[in-house]
Amino acid sequence: MTDSPVRPYCAVKPRIVRPLPEGLVAVRQRLVRLMAQKWVNGTVLHYAFREGPEPQRQAVRSAFQEWKDLGIGLGFQEVDEPGEAEVRISFDQADGSWSYVGRDVLTIGTQAPTMNFGWDLTDEYGRTTALHEIGHTMGLPHEHQNPFAGIVWDEARVYEFFAAAPNHWSPETTHHNVLRKLGQDEVEGSTWDPDSVMQYAFSEGLIKEPARYQPGISPPGGLSGKDTEWVRTFYPVLPDALPALEPFRSTPLTLAPGEQADFEITPEASRKYQVATFGTADTTLVLFEEVDAELRFLAGDDDSGEDRNSSLSAKLFRGRRYVVRVRLAWAGQSGDTAIMLW
Repeated sequence: MTDSPVRPYCAVKPRIVRPLPEGLVAVRQRLVRLMAQKWVNGTVLHYAFREGPEPQRQAVRSAFQEWKDLGIGLGFQEVDEPGEAEVRISFDQADGSWSYVGRDVLTIGTQAPTMNFGWDLTDEYGRTTALHEIGHTMGLPHEHQNPFAGIVWDEARVYEFFAAAPNHWSPETTHHNVLRKLGQDEVEGSTWDPDSVMQYAFSEGLIKEPARYQPGISPPGGLSGKDTEWVRTFYPVLPDALPALEPFRSTPLTLAPGEQADFEITPEASRKYQVATFGTADTTLVLFEEVDAELRFLAGDDDSGEDRNSSLSAKLFRGRRYVVRVRLAWAGQSGDTAIMLW
């Protein structure tokens, strides 16, 4: 975002933290937390506008398309009814700009927004704002809160800056969105990208260290090279042809943390089926049904951190096409897992 002391800033919603059992090994906890907000690749996120002028809506559409044009497996589709959308967008000018992070949107009631834009999106700063909020919905946190950034703040001046117009933030909001450092289980890699679309601009005098940023930080706006690299790595383009998941045949999965396996199901009979993983791995398992050439969510399960396996049960119909996707968080003690349909 551009460097301006009068710019309003995004106030991202707090993460909805999933409780984990006591006694989990540290590496397992980190991987489970890291994957908690991320989508299964191949998901189509449906978005709907609750209100708003057409120029503002078009700016948001263009931002979704800009992310998609990077060549990624995640999809975005506008729908008319907010109740049919995972992402529900408002334009309340009195509420600032914000979004929930990643899969947290699924915990929000279907009549409530999951994203809001509180200022004009038709200029360059607005374009970056729209890209930024969509980044949150894809699972990205604020970049300046990266624990590897090494930022030492002049905290008193930071609180003073954000308490003033146009943000009027409480100390709690400022701490959550600026001063709070993310845990290492909330970020990928070990580097900080000051040019990221998820990075705020900061004025002179707010940062003590690193010394080179004492005059401020001025990201160029838009998506950085590292933003592009991250999203293409985590949500790569998926192949059109998928292997078949045959009933009563266990299929071994050899996946690294964050990797995904995808299968096609074409039932020979209409009946209730079950799909499950086996082993000690932590996985997210999602079943989609093809409707009008689009994959729509049918069922999902996530066993991460629990002493069980992801399992789905659904009635599948002969002549229809289904896709099951399984994404690994932790490979388990043996490193082996499998999936089966019956």
